[in-house]
Amino acid sequence: MAKDREKRMYVGVFFSYAAELKLFLSALLLLCALATLLQFLPSRFTLSIADLRSCSAARDSPPLPPPPPSSLSATLRSSVPPPTLIPSPPTDQLLPNGVLRRAFHPYGAAAYNFITMGAYRGGLHNFAIVGLASKPLHVFGRPTFQCQWIPRLHPSNPINASAFKILPDWGYGRVYTVVVVNCTFPHPVNADNQGGKLVLYASTSGGGDRDINLTDTIEVLTETPGGMNASLFTSKPKYDYLYCGSSLYGNLSPQRVREWLAYHIRLFGARSHFVIHDAGGVHDEVLEVLKPWMELGYVTLQDIREEERFDGYYHNQFMVVNDCLHRYKFMAKWMFFFDVDEFIFVPPKNTIKSVLDSLSEYSQFTIEQMPMNSKTCLTEDAGRTYRKWGFEKLVYKDVKRGIRRDRKYAVQPRMVYATGVHMSENVAGKSTHKTDRIIKYFHYHGTIAQRREPCRSLSNQTQLTLDNTPHVLDTTMRLVAPAVKRFELKMIGTRLQATRQ
Repeated sequence: MAKDREKRMYVGVFFSYAAELKLFLSALLLLCALATLLQFLPSRFTLSIADLRSCSAARDSPPLPPPPPSSLSATLRSSVPPPTLIPSPPTDQLLPNGVLRRAFHPYGAAAYNFITMGAYRGGLHNFAIVGLASKPLHVFGRPTFQCQWIPRLHPSNPINASAFKILPDWGYGRVYTVVVVNCTFPHPVNADNQGGKLVLYASTSGGGDRDINLTDTIEVLTETPGGMNASLFTSKPKYDYLYCGSSLYGNLSPQRVREWLAYHIRLFGARSHFVIHDAGGVHDEVLEVLKPWMELGYVTLQDIREEERFDGYYHNQFMVVNDCLHRYKFMAKWMFFFDVDEFIFVPPKNTIKSVLDSLSEYSQFTIEQMPMNSKTCLTEDAGRTYRKWGFEKLVYKDVKRGIRRDRKYAVQPRMVYATGVHMSENVAGKSTHKTDRIIKYFHYHGTIAQRREPCRSLSNQTQLTLDNTPHVLDTTMRLVAPAVKRFELKMIGTRLQATRQ
């Protein structure tokens, strides 16, 4: 009896929900049919949740009223010529003379018109905007720029300025080239310190396609009320010496970075600062080397890995050093540009201060290179080369004559409009290249990206030929190493003693 009652109960439940079950099965069948149908639709046809939401919003919401006219927009339109609209794609035409005139249909964009990295004041009435732009556009076309300052309290009365562009990468750009735009206004802007914004109008001006002129409106800088420090332009700089580093990339050696930092912080002293730009090279082990000096205020690390999206020369190092120049322009008396496998050296009985004081009449000076062999060490270091620092054990100098060697340089940044990697061509004032008696740099090419012991061979000779190049023994840097190690120990203790190659 119990089993019969249970059976009748199941049957009753089934028939009670028969309608819902039929509805569920019908819906499931419909979904399967839709899924099968969608497979045969063209690939360009898509349907997303966002599409459904927009349809729902359009159905349920009343139409939006047209926006009210803006006096600011009207003013901007009157001061900046409107861009030419892109015409409809042409079609092939058969001319009366029987010639078939073919049409060309452009789509998309080969490169961005302008990519900003930073915009900075150069004084009360001028600004510098640093970025990238399409190389073909700027090398083969004639794009133009216009600057405009929009006061926060009087946006309907913008101030226009002339704009002068500088291409500091000497044509080394790839898809993108570096552009520094100088905006000079006829009188100081934001003199009341009430705030405002700087707008850049970047126009193609027929570059590439003469029938089209497109203008991009870019808000590059905003100053809040009270945010401008006018005393910065005339006061004593915070640092005597500031290092602007190029883009760091690859699998860098933490030990080589450690040595370079300790050496140069000791050389430049307490009133120095180092700006490091990470383009992918500052992995965790390198970061551990930087941290002690960052905590002491000697190092600023900037993550610039996003620049890898834009194909420029050598990880966009020209853009990076120009951004550093203008970002820290009023914070340093002297600004140095060289790489992390290069070591600045001043002869004994001199200091970096005495050298630069003797060069104070110059806005820029270049530094001669001393190239060092990166594979041969002394026989006396056999079995313990791993205990030696790189600049301590690599002691053979390339003395090949009759070739041009790269130079690095330093500038008084307030006198520079744009800069390069080996020198600036946009500097006000005098430059000198006759500095080999008072300052030079040792270059350990290729060592910074090696994660293994650099000593491949040993020698006890004072002169030898390596790779068909004459070398001589030079222990200048070897003799400095003990003092650098003591300095590091004094400043940060034993934190980095276990650093690996």
